[in-house]
Amino acid sequence: MSSKLIGAASVIFDSEKKVLLVKHSYGKNNWDLPGGKSEDNESAQETAKREALEEIGVDISIGDLTGVYYDPIFDMHHFVFLSVIDNNQTPKPSSPEILECGFFSMNELPRPISDFTCNRIRDSLNNEKNLFHIIEPRKWIE
Repeated sequence: MSSKLIGAASVIFDSEKKVLLVKHSYGKNNWDLPGGKSEDNESAQETAKREALEEIGVDISIGDLTGVYYDPIFDMHHFVFLSVIDNNQTPKPSSPEILECGFFSMNELPRPISDFTCNRIRDSLNNEKNLFHIIEPRKWIE
């Protein structure tokens, strides 16, 4: 019996509405939201909190669910939450998987970045009632 794959990520804005992104040290060295795959017996919210601590060394408070994204290629559901960094901690790369992190304005997102990442950020800003999305194969913005 196979189990479904679950992932979770956080959209974190600063006071100027810039979004926090991390740059991966693998694959395309792309920019993405802090997040990753769930571990056994872990909720999506717990995954988002753990991944933020592992990747950028900060504790976060999980807010609203902004989207659930189904990836048919990997049979995986991705959950995205609006989150806030606790106690004014400063994010910094704290995993070998992360080269850099920083806050970026929506019209100056760093590259390479996938359309999936851009869509999740945009969706977090919309008050859309339909939170469920099916992911198309990723397109890269170089």
